[in-house]
Amino acid sequence: MSEGGPITLVVKNGARRHPEEFNKEKLHSSLVSTCLSSGAPTGHAESIARRVVDEVLIWLESRPEVTSNDLRRVAAKYLKTYHPDASYLYEHHRGTL
Repeated sequence: MSEGGPITLVVKNGARRHPEEFNKEKLHSSLVSTCLSSGAPTGHAESIARRVVDEVLIWLESRPEVTSNDLRRVAAKYLKTYHPDASYLYEHHRGTL
């Protein structure tokens, strides 16, 4: 979020990993991929991802640090409004295959 606003650090799921700065492009890309995987057309997937990223950015405004699990859970919650199937896949990405 380095567009002049506060920086939010994302704490990864490994004890040896260092926190990294939140990257909205990385979130957008993963949301688009999930939407495409669940059958959304490309334009629709892009639009949904932009909306979800915007909502996550608002959620992050007051949080200097979050976990990657929190970020995934919150993004999935917002994604559910636009594409419930993609939301399920996104939230359960590790157990889905």
